[in-house]
Amino acid sequence: MGNATTLITYAGFTLLTDPAFLHKGGYTPLGHGVYTRREVEPACSPQDLPPLDLIVLSHYHGDHFDEVAARELDKQIPIVTNGYAAEQLTQLGFTNLHTIDTWEAQPVRKGDAQLLVTAMPAKHAPDEVVELLPPVIGSMLEFSQGGKHLFRLYITGDTLIHDLLYDIPKRYPDIDLGLFHVGGTTLLGILVTMNGEQGVQAVKIVHPRVAIPIHFNDFSVFLSGLDDFKAAAATKASLTTSVHYLLQGDTYRFSVERGEI
Repeated sequence: MGNATTLITYAGFTLLTDPAFLHKGGYTPLGHGVYTRREVEPACSPQDLPPLDLIVLSHYHGDHFDEVAARELDKQIPIVTNGYAAEQLTQLGFTNLHTIDTWEAQPVRKGDAQLLVTAMPAKHAPDEVVELLPPVIGSMLEFSQGGKHLFRLYITGDTLIHDLLYDIPKRYPDIDLGLFHVGGTTLLGILVTMNGEQGVQAVKIVHPRVAIPIHFNDFSVFLSGLDDFKAAAATKASLTTSVHYLLQGDTYRFSVERGEI
């Protein structure tokens, strides 16, 4: 949909990640008096969405849950997020909130299908300024049906490279698909999300079968576009993950059996 907003449908579930629907040219706050301008029109509005079973929110920041989402999304939709984000959403009138911290999980059932959402470690800023930004989680989405594991999807959330990323492939050695937040978001001169080169490094660390970079050109605070990621990926001869590129409004259809489009 644009930025970190994706629509994922699988095993009967329809879920939305990090909903942000501000129109191109609009401004959203990032805290501490900093605003960012939306540079690219989102691919849809909340009215265009199909019925949702769940929202997975990595953190409460203006480019991940904006005023349009706050105003127009159903206040009773289940949202899985961290504790700080849940506190902010409660103040906005959202009532069906489920909080998880790193390595904690929230199951969601629909008929004989289950989606297990587990919080993955993420670090939004260097130690010296980490308190200036809201806490963030990545997420692992594990789909199963009739007790049979089907698909595993990892989403980084807004993060930099940090030591706990190396624990993810130890716990989850078989990840089918990874969505990597890149863009080189820079606030007050400080890098707070991975740039293209770091995004490729994260792909090598986590090692999913397929990787898709997202969150790369939608806001004015992004200083490392998709071309940076492509250039870094092209120089990594040892990169065995298949990389697929999406622009706003594009769809990726995956095959569980073959791990390909």
